[in-house]
Amino acid sequence: MITALRRAGVEVAEHHVPVWEGTEHKWRAGAAGAGRLAAAEAKLLLTPRRDFDVLLVGYPGHFDLLAARRVARHRPIVFNPLVSLVDTFVQDRARFAAGSVAARALEWVDRRALRAADVVVADTDANADRFAALGRLPRGRVAVCLVGAEERIFRPPWSPGGGEFLFVGKLIPLHGLETILSAARLAHDVRLTIVGSGQLEHLLRERPPNVRSIPWIPYGQLGDAYRGTRCALGIFGTSDKAARVIPNKVFQALACGTPVITADTPAARELLVDGENALLVPPGDPAALAETLNRAATDMRLLERIGEGGLHVFRERASEEVLGRRWREVVEQATR
Repeated sequence: MITALRRAGVEVAEHHVPVWEGTEHKWRAGAAGAGRLAAAEAKLLLTPRRDFDVLLVGYPGHFDLLAARRVARHRPIVFNPLVSLVDTFVQDRARFAAGSVAARALEWVDRRALRAADVVVADTDANADRFAALGRLPRGRVAVCLVGAEERIFRPPWSPGGGEFLFVGKLIPLHGLETILSAARLAHDVRLTIVGSGQLEHLLRERPPNVRSIPWIPYGQLGDAYRGTRCALGIFGTSDKAARVIPNKVFQALACGTPVITADTPAARELLVDGENALLVPPGDPAALAETLNRAATDMRLLERIGEGGLHVFRERASEEVLGRRWREVVEQATR
């Protein structure tokens, strides 16, 4: 977001108070993490008042809106939440039971944060509808801007050095790890590397022999990983949230010209066309995914066509230049 805005000629001044640096699982930090978050919010509340036109609050800024309102002093606030807290911790990760006190509290935080902003920015039309309903906002107060990818890291050319497929991400239900592992058992001749850790990493203890696991790749090296893999995997979860998002990993692979296989969801169809710029499979369907993995493993011409189509749609819809214009439009409209 910041890179795109600056590329579009917008002056962006960042005010950041460190909270999670050095913490691998940020929302698992417990009481110590809550204390750091509270201290950071207090510092934000004391932010010196500066001259600006629009105040932007990014992900995960749900708790920052109180400080933002004080700092803005009646100037417009644009909030880019990326996700809702209740969707993430109740519906997707099942950390709290639906209807519990914690779930209601998270929904209240979501609603207050969304309503405190003058403009809310969602990453897909499907998510925009969700934010409008959750915040009880007119749909016109929710703009849409795709996520994109940092082109200094994620750029072509795609040049697969081997036959391995690559999945990168937090091992949470959204991503459909069970579906991926089940598909790998069916497509036993396909080699797959899974990079990541998280809630469902215990499933990797019984992974099939054609799957290897790497806990972490430094962010700056992810571009090389995507450029050197045969095909990148997106998400395959079946939750409502999974149907509303296009994950970072998909944009990153597209930006590298790397072929992508991901779930066929309403959000994915806002950007991707099966057989043209990606291979789309029904979410939560290991057999369909296995069939697509086998097809991709034996048809390099298909992958070349998909990779070229993916890079084309990225440059046309989600490049930093395109998103810079879109973000500038959003912030300019907020001042009118």
